[in-house]
Amino acid sequence: MSKVTYLTEVAHTVIDIEPGTSLMAAAVANAIDGIFGECGGNAMCATCHVFVEEGPFTALPPISDAEEEMLDCTAAPRRPNSRLSCQIPATSELDGLVVRIAEEQL
Repeated sequence: MSKVTYLTEVAHTVIDIEPGTSLMAAAVANAIDGIFGECGGNAMCATCHVFVEEGPFTALPPISDAEEEMLDCTAAPRRPNSRLSCQIPATSELDGLVVRIAEEQL
């Protein structure tokens, strides 16, 4: 299990996520505002865009070509710490990760 914190301007929610479950799927299953995952986690819609704010950055998987392309199509402007949460599977190494949901998605 890994604990991941989802932040918005008004709330923060900590979720225990089973290994292999994407941060997007966990957010949708726990009704986290601002994470929609309209494409089902296929890196085709950018409705799961987050900003990785704290935690084990080096444990994150590399950005794929598909994710790279979709990060240019997000509702909020892309930042250096932008990721699609559907492309980040939970691992024990990601315990303590903190992601912020863009205000434009809320």
